Amino acid sequence: MPRIADRFRGFLPVVVDVETGGFNPQTDALLEIAACIIRMDHFGRLFVAETVAAHVEPFAGANIDPKSLEVTGIRLDSPLRQAVPEKEALQRIAQPVRKELRATGCQRAILVGHNAFFDLSFLNAVIERTDFKRSPFHPFSSFDTATLAGLAFGQTVLSRAVQSAGLEWNEAEAHAAIYDTERTAALFCAIVNRWKILTGF
Repeated sequence: MPRIADRFRGFLPVVVDVETGGFNPQTDALLEIAACIIRMDHFGRLFVAETVAAHVEPFAGANIDPKSLEVTGIRLDSPLRQAVPEKEALQRIAQPVRKELRATGCQRAILVGHNAFFDLSFLNAVIERTDFKRSPFHPFSSFDTATLAGLAFGQTVLSRAVQSAGLEWNEAEAHAAIYDTERTAALFCAIVNRWKILTGF
C-alpha cells in the first residue's frame, strides 16, 4: 500500500495559511491561522483529511495595519472571534499534526503554502516569540503552491490557479484563513495527483 511517508522523503505536507496585521512577522500581529492535514489513499492519491484553525489574539505591542483588516474583513472586536493567545493557537495546530506524524511514520511536517515563505516566516516568528517547544514543522523547508501552479497551469495567483485546476473559487469567502487553506490544499492535491497520472510517480 502506498505511504505518504515515502512520497516526500519522510515529510508530511501540511497546508497552512495565516491572516495578519501586516507583512512583517516580527512586528505585525498574527490574527488567524489554519492548517489542512493531507492524507494518501490506497491508490497513492492525496486528499484533504482535516482542517484545524484558530483566531489569534494580537501579541502585546503588535502592529495592525487597518488596510490589512480591510482586505481580510477581520473584526477584532467581534465576540464571534473567540481569539486565543498565540501559544494556544500554535498548540491547536501542532497537536493534530504531531498525531498524524506518528500515524504515518513521517519524520517532520513540511509547510505547504501559497507564497509559502510568508506563512512560514509568521509561523517561525510566533514559535520564537512564545518559546514553543517541539514544533512539528521544518524550520526552513516548504512547498510553495504559487511555484507549483506556475509550472502546472501557468498561474501564480491563488484564485486563478484554483480555477485553472478545475476547482471552485468563491471570492466572497477569500482572505479567511480556513477558506484559503482549504483551497490551497485542494490545489496542492490536484497538482500532485495530476503529476502521478502523467508520470506514474
